[in-house]
Amino acid sequence: MEIKAATGALASIKTGAIIINHYEGLRQPEGAAADIDKKMDGAILKLIKQKDIKGKLNEITLIHSMGKLPAGKVVVLGLGKKQELTVNKLRGAIAETCRYLRGKSITSVASVITGEGINRIKTEDAMQAMTEGAVLGLYAFRKYITKKENDFGEIKELTIVGKIKKSIEQAINKGKIIAEAANYARDMVNEPSNFMTPTQMAGVARQLAKKYGLKVEIFEKDKIKDLGMGGLLGVSRGSQEPPKFIILSYKGRQSDEIDLALVGKGITFDSGGISIKPSENMADMKGDMAGGAAALATLSALAQLKPAINVTAFVPATENLPSGTAMKPGDIISAMNGKTIEVLNTDAEGRLILADALSYAAKLGAKAIVDVATLTGACQIALGKICSGAFTNNQSLLDKAITAAKDAGEPAWQLPMFEEYREFIKSDVADIKNTGNRYGGAITAAKFLEEFVDKTPWVHLDIAGTYDTDKDKGYLVKGATGVPVRTLVNLILAQVKQ
Repeated sequence: MEIKAATGALASIKTGAIIINHYEGLRQPEGAAADIDKKMDGAILKLIKQKDIKGKLNEITLIHSMGKLPAGKVVVLGLGKKQELTVNKLRGAIAETCRYLRGKSITSVASVITGEGINRIKTEDAMQAMTEGAVLGLYAFRKYITKKENDFGEIKELTIVGKIKKSIEQAINKGKIIAEAANYARDMVNEPSNFMTPTQMAGVARQLAKKYGLKVEIFEKDKIKDLGMGGLLGVSRGSQEPPKFIILSYKGRQSDEIDLALVGKGITFDSGGISIKPSENMADMKGDMAGGAAALATLSALAQLKPAINVTAFVPATENLPSGTAMKPGDIISAMNGKTIEVLNTDAEGRLILADALSYAAKLGAKAIVDVATLTGACQIALGKICSGAFTNNQSLLDKAITAAKDAGEPAWQLPMFEEYREFIKSDVADIKNTGNRYGGAITAAKFLEEFVDKTPWVHLDIAGTYDTDKDKGYLVKGATGVPVRTLVNLILAQVKQ
């Protein structure tokens, strides 16, 4: 979809549909809506008086222009109460409207800058949110559908009308880059695991490197063994797919230092291994590499936005399957930093491969680390599918990450990391064990990861509940969500500003 800026009057644009907005509690149209209403002989005001238009958030009213405007249709979009409007509500409302219009076979849309000036929403932020809402809300993964359905259209053009064209274009460009990066992660997660193998995941990293001028290294099994990455090797033992350790680097300033390491879990399919999962919903486990997908996709956005910072993504990739060679409960393995791990449950495998990746990032001297993983069902039980779990050894870094997440509409909630929780991962036969008891599972998993970051400032984001959704809502589309790509981009851009 092409998103472009324009100046002038919305009423003069020839397009399939124009979007105007109305707030709950207003008795008459305002701004651009009032101008359109005049040209429509008061049709909008009549609908407001009849209470057919109430202005409730995400309320969509379609009116045919009957030749009174160059646009064929007018959409009145409800934005709720003025005093309650946020950038995230705006993002979701535009997504809902674009999906609605696509369902009406509209191919081109124009809108004023929605929400600017309300509750101190800056013009640039409103523009970026509108762009993100349109790109994210119209996402669809239809790669393997061969039947051409007549009712699935495509919006090919969105025009946003404002006063200063240059600033509009800059905000559109930024929003489109970030949203498309999130969609790239969605594509990776939505791929079936017979196509998104560890080898293919490494191939994606190579493609991104070639397209955006990034540096890529792929460590094969022999190199992984030489480095002593016993976690990645151990988990991969049950699969015939060879493990990969993916390193993708963005260099935004002249230095070999790694300002931020992004570590992403890359389990391309998780059966649980010998500690096999129930068959119900096991198909969803193709998404156990969502953290790795987010890390790689984030770098695609950085390569286009060009912030002055060095960021490297580390993604250990493998399958977790049962076989005659698979790791067994009770086995003891050694992670890259030398710590021994008693494996009590082979379905707690993500933390094992992350142990090696975190150790490697710390060894390279990364100034800070953020890891992203679909790590624990316990986190989803604690927080549901509304927000991700956040854990840290550095409060300042976590505060920045939570602010970045809030701005992205991808909320994260901090859980405690008290030293007492470490008692639950003490082993009688090794340095630590890979599971605690049934209580505080998301926290004990985070305490396990903390063992491998040394003293590096570190944040762990558990996205087990937020990496996918089972229905369309706002800018989220059924399937992979792309969380937390936009959070990571926001965090990195904020780091550069400071």
